[in-house]
Amino acid sequence: MNANPFAWGFRAQYLTGFLLCVALLAYALYVQFGMLMAPCPLCILQRIAFAAMGLAFLAGGLHAPKGQWGRRIYGLLVFLPAAAGAGVAGRHVWLQSLPPSDVPLCSSMGLEYMIEAQGPFKALSSVLAGSGECAKVDWTFLGLSMPTWTLAWFVGLGVAALWAGWRRR
Repeated sequence: MNANPFAWGFRAQYLTGFLLCVALLAYALYVQFGMLMAPCPLCILQRIAFAAMGLAFLAGGLHAPKGQWGRRIYGLLVFLPAAAGAGVAGRHVWLQSLPPSDVPLCSSMGLEYMIEAQGPFKALSSVLAGSGECAKVDWTFLGLSMPTWTLAWFVGLGVAALWAGWRRR
């Protein structure tokens, strides 16, 4: 196999995307259970987006359509949750950049309770409004917070999925 991932076939690229999503979710679980850092509601939405991307990558990798339209559809199926996840991660980064006086108050409700009490759409609206727990930076790597890294992964994997699905072969 060629060491250049841009030269790989569609199947190899999509199965690699799936493995990357699994690795990112595994690291999130390690941070939650190994480092005892509870995820905020925005983090949970980002995990859901990575899981959806991973499933779309897996389906595309296992199917590996020969026709260009099949590959393009898989590219869009991965890009949609990537775009949604990037939107949530961007909102999370914005909340973390606010001065402490502008940060919304912390919410004591968990995501599951919010969905039960308010319904899914109102709960989503409340989560995206953000809270103080989402604005707190507990973890950094190379000076960047976890939501910044997830934003980079969403953009990178979303663009890679489109590129793999839409390039000429």
